[in-house]
Amino acid sequence: MTDRVIDRPRSRGFLFLDSHPAGCRQLVSDMWEAVPAPTTPPPADGPVALVIGSSAGYGLAATLAGLKRAGIRGIGVCFEKPGSARRTATAGWYRTAATAELAREAGRDMVFLNGDAFSDALKEQVADLVAERFGGKLDHLIYSVAAPRRTDPETGTTYASVLQPIGAPSRTRTLVFDGEGAPEVKEVETVPATEEDIAQTVAVMGGADWERWIDHLAGRGLLAEGFSTAALSYIGSSLTEAIYRKGTIGAAKAHLEGTARTLDKRLSDLIGGRAVTSVNGAAVTQSSTAIPGIALYVGLLRGVLGEQVVSPTAQLSELWDQLTGARPLDLDEEGRVRLDRWELTPQVQAAVAERWQRATTENIAELADLDWFHGEVHRLYGFAVPGVDYGAPVATEVPWPQESA
Repeated sequence: MTDRVIDRPRSRGFLFLDSHPAGCRQLVSDMWEAVPAPTTPPPADGPVALVIGSSAGYGLAATLAGLKRAGIRGIGVCFEKPGSARRTATAGWYRTAATAELAREAGRDMVFLNGDAFSDALKEQVADLVAERFGGKLDHLIYSVAAPRRTDPETGTTYASVLQPIGAPSRTRTLVFDGEGAPEVKEVETVPATEEDIAQTVAVMGGADWERWIDHLAGRGLLAEGFSTAALSYIGSSLTEAIYRKGTIGAAKAHLEGTARTLDKRLSDLIGGRAVTSVNGAAVTQSSTAIPGIALYVGLLRGVLGEQVVSPTAQLSELWDQLTGARPLDLDEEGRVRLDRWELTPQVQAAVAERWQRATTENIAELADLDWFHGEVHRLYGFAVPGVDYGAPVATEVPWPQESA
């Protein structure tokens, strides 16, 4: 193993070039501890679940909450990179290793596969594992994929997603930090997407691959009676809708929701199953920080709500309760599970909007919780995690979890 001191991250804006193994491990442990323990301990042979996108953001929260609260066993799928001579492994690599260790300690049989979730080869590998290792029936599937591109396995065409408004340019306010962590409120303008941009983003971020997963598993006869699946989504505030919900990503989310309705009907007829989208609340994730305006909005939201911001682990614990029948599904009029109601109340949105209008570089520290936001960005990569000694050497060559029987 290679021991290094990584006391300060190298970054380009919100993109970090290194991650900290010990910090990532501690972060996963902290998330695990934050998952509410179930009222009744789940059985050792809990439901079999597949989490696609298990190493980061809401997918990581879904994996941890599923293991601890719902007692799942099964498979996590993600795409992460090992370390090299120039860089550490990705943060998701280290988080997956830590998650696998916690699963073992909890007595949960959880296999983690590292590869292209869009490929048919990985779908077949997962199907074989379900058939040979997990009794041949899958109870739940969580789909949480945020990717910049996707190659269609049928045509070989590679599509690339974009973050752009539709119909007209978008001018929005956003929050950036300089190399020393000093905040600045800026205005940025984004040109509108072309029809090709929209189509490509839908091809990457819409429901096509989710449906392909369901079709593949159903074709192998691997879906249990009463099987349920949820694709994780976001709607968000009117303050960010031009670039998000009414932009190219919004078009992809609309396609995802249409796919849910199609799958729900098909699964209901086939096995008494359910398919839903789960609309989660705002969070600092590696994908959300790339969206103009989201950083400012989330910082202001935290400034308004403080500790009342509902964490991803708390939200996904609630989702697992609903998927396993411990609580009824909390659906809106369009059939979407709503885990974001705490964020979108009129009172909260009015308070955030008022601060949004007043925010400047000079007063942003009074209106937004910058220490929390800046720390959350760092913690995505294992930095600024309480209890970690960043002056100590740390082993950066961490092996991928083995598929031990």
